[in-house]
Amino acid sequence: MGIMSDPECQAELFPIPSGTEDSQQINDRCSLRTQDGRRVVIVAGIVLTHYAVGDRIAEAHARVSLVEQGWADQNDVARVFDCSARTVRRDQQRFDDGGIGALGRASGYPAGRSRVTLTQSVERLKGEGHANREIARRLSISERAVRKRLRRMGWKEPPTEQKLLPLEQPAGPAPAPASPTSEQECGPNLSAFSNAEEEWPDSFDSDPTDRRRDRLLAYLGMLDDAAPMFGTALAVPRAGVLLAVPALVQSGVFECAQDIYGTLGPAFYGLRTTLVVLLLMALLRIKRPEALKEHSPVALGRVLGLDRGPEVKTLRRKLARLANAGRASEFGTALAQRRIAARGNALGFLYVDGHVRMYHGKHTIPKAHVAQRGRAAPATTDYWINDKEGEPLFVVTAEANAGMVKMLPIVLAEVRSLIGKKKRLTVVFDRGGFSAKCFQQIIAAGFDLLTYRKGRFQPVARKHFREYQGVIDGHHRAYQLADQEVRLLKGKLRLRQVTRLTDSGHQTPILTTRRNLTALEVAFRMFERWRQENFFKYLIEEYDLDALAEHSVAPDDPTREVPNPARKALEAKVRAARAELTRLQAEYGKVAFAELDGKRPTLRGLKHAQATLAHSVRSAFKRVTDLVARYTKVPKRVPVQEAIREPVVRLAPERQHLTNMLKMVAYQAESDLVQMVAPHYHRTQHEGRTLIQSALASAADLEVTDRELRVRLQPLSSPHRSRAIAALCAELNRTPTVFPGSRLRLHFSVDVPP
Repeated sequence: MGIMSDPECQAELFPIPSGTEDSQQINDRCSLRTQDGRRVVIVAGIVLTHYAVGDRIAEAHARVSLVEQGWADQNDVARVFDCSARTVRRDQQRFDDGGIGALGRASGYPAGRSRVTLTQSVERLKGEGHANREIARRLSISERAVRKRLRRMGWKEPPTEQKLLPLEQPAGPAPAPASPTSEQECGPNLSAFSNAEEEWPDSFDSDPTDRRRDRLLAYLGMLDDAAPMFGTALAVPRAGVLLAVPALVQSGVFECAQDIYGTLGPAFYGLRTTLVVLLLMALLRIKRPEALKEHSPVALGRVLGLDRGPEVKTLRRKLARLANAGRASEFGTALAQRRIAARGNALGFLYVDGHVRMYHGKHTIPKAHVAQRGRAAPATTDYWINDKEGEPLFVVTAEANAGMVKMLPIVLAEVRSLIGKKKRLTVVFDRGGFSAKCFQQIIAAGFDLLTYRKGRFQPVARKHFREYQGVIDGHHRAYQLADQEVRLLKGKLRLRQVTRLTDSGHQTPILTTRRNLTALEVAFRMFERWRQENFFKYLIEEYDLDALAEHSVAPDDPTREVPNPARKALEAKVRAARAELTRLQAEYGKVAFAELDGKRPTLRGLKHAQATLAHSVRSAFKRVTDLVARYTKVPKRVPVQEAIREPVVRLAPERQHLTNMLKMVAYQAESDLVQMVAPHYHRTQHEGRTLIQSALASAADLEVTDRELRVRLQPLSSPHRSRAIAALCAELNRTPTVFPGSRLRLHFSVDVPP
């Protein structure tokens, strides 16, 4: 005790972060101090770890501890420790696989790995005459990586006898190719389609408003996608949507699409252009391809770098071609992997909920319960998975509208394939997933659960409740809670139950396997499920989530079991017969009471007088007995082919799944912009998305130089909103993004009035 009372010792144990040269701030609560050959990691004034400079294992463990314990994110840690975020993720994976010992890596070439380099393999396969795409497939790399290595080797294609079309050279100057120093001047490139080393085909046209030569090449099968060609113009309608391009590029949607789909074949509107059109349409609230009829294709083409945007039939044809590829699930998995890598610190809790989309067509498809109408109706059900901040990660379409209990194991298997085998997450869902057997499956799969308790339960005595209050994620919360243990499945399953008591006396029980959380945080995380409900509401109103992108049907499994309609019809007859019996019994009892008390005091006289009514009661009772006997013999479920006489079909899911994912990417890009503008706009929590929508829909001046596409937005409705968007432009300009498919770096500004 004497040692702890010494002020000097306390100062050594609890050092205060300072702004001296030997101290680096990781974030507002963490810092790294270096002094006398040692380093100390301090969190909120408390020493988290310390190690000697040069101890690579200890330094890697310090990075992992900061991220895993939630004190800092990967980017902040990588910045202060002078490494990349990828290195931090690699350290986390090694620590999960092998503990601290795995953080040490022996020097030299890894034992057991072949010394044949990737470049040598590319050279060998190219010398054998294989195409770039085949080489990429064999080596499990992208076709772009193959082209890079061939270029570095100085590979020259053997001369061929094929002659080029006798097209005259464009009259105007073509866009200047990137110089060897362009990457140093512009900084690292974040775009999958904008690498300065890529050999993007220049347009054979010189006028941005006349692309007849490129359209001819596409018609002749010599062009897979038209290169963007922008022209200088003033007040281009809705050109502010280009603000979202950096966020879309960072999402990896273009790179994933190229890896999964490759190409749409010879076309003027190729894969890249189609994706850009669909994403910008979603951000501009053009909610479906048919709505393009209400917008000028020339105005849209100026934003895309084309002479005109695609028309409705063209865009629908592109969507059909993507759907025919049948790779929407692979595309969604690739996007989810990119999102998880970027937002790994937000994956402690996963929120799972289903969204029902009604169908009004002529086909007979499976039904689902529609909460808005309080009944079952033909529909499709999508299950969305969101992180703890409410941001979507991926979506799964349920077959035959399977319920939450059936879909949870499928969803969690997909989650496990994305995050790896070691990480343990908490799955949050509503009462639709309440099933003790399903809980056992979730726990066996390595997940924790958090859900409401369903059905009857023993109310908790008021004396067990006490007030919990605190601040979680910047939100102050106060609840009356009771914390206890409960058992399900006759004691085989033990769970923790946190019950909330409201002012009206209503009790809301919450079940979880997380015993390391406070009761306050358990309630907070459960009630935060409304973020996902708000997400659904926003996407329905702003992105038309309920719109059906596909009305065609696909064959369904005829052996799939459904509730037996014959049993349902018998159940209705049983209810009607019981109601009739109850009515007759009540009438007979009323008559008996009146007559026994009056003119016929004996039961024998009553029987003679009311023989007809008594016979009706006995007949009704026999009818109920016969119907119940028949009802118990009818099977509860039968194959769907026996239940309906029509062909067994379901809505074709591919196109709908693809459009859902593109809307999700657009929403994620919008969320990223809101997060970037938050420090510069104090009403972001209430008006952030409205501000971003206004900026995306605003007109802008376009100015094209040899290396830049300068986008100057017109002022917004008020000076303080214009200043906020100007600050956002400055943030975007720090990430030098090139418009997909071109060499033009995007530069944003706002014409802020004095």
